[in-house]
Amino acid sequence: MIDVAAMIRRLAEHQVRFIVVGGMAAVAHGSARLTQDLDIVYARGKDDLTRLAAALGALAPYPRGAPPGLPFVWDQRTLANGLNFTLTTALGDLDVLGEIPGGGGYEALLPHCVTLELFGVACQSLDLETLIRTKRAAGRPKDFEAIAELELILEERRQGE
Repeated sequence: MIDVAAMIRRLAEHQVRFIVVGGMAAVAHGSARLTQDLDIVYARGKDDLTRLAAALGALAPYPRGAPPGLPFVWDQRTLANGLNFTLTTALGDLDVLGEIPGGGGYEALLPHCVTLELFGVACQSLDLETLIRTKRAAGRPKDFEAIAELELILEERRQGE
């Protein structure tokens, strides 16, 4: 399980531009489902990659599920040459995503975000409608289960307006 508070604070301290997506975004919107990791979509500018590499460097990031001892260097070059990374770190599991199905990358998603305060840090998170759309596009069974709950939360919000 990830220490979400510590990870979000670390990313903010390093001025990483990111959007909270996935299960933690659902929790932030009121979902009762538990999640074991944190999923973020990160900005991919040169300075953004440098800040992200520095933020995670001391946390010993390593590809989740990869055999021990695999040569892996976490730096700006790795980020620039890749896109989506599922990592284990000293703080827990983190998915570092350059883009997500049904939404695209950081710049494309930014207009579909809300600012939420998570653990004392103002963070960008997908709005509820976009979160539902991206979960539907991902097409995984666990996402379809979550969509039903998220649609109920959305309906309750609309009725309360």
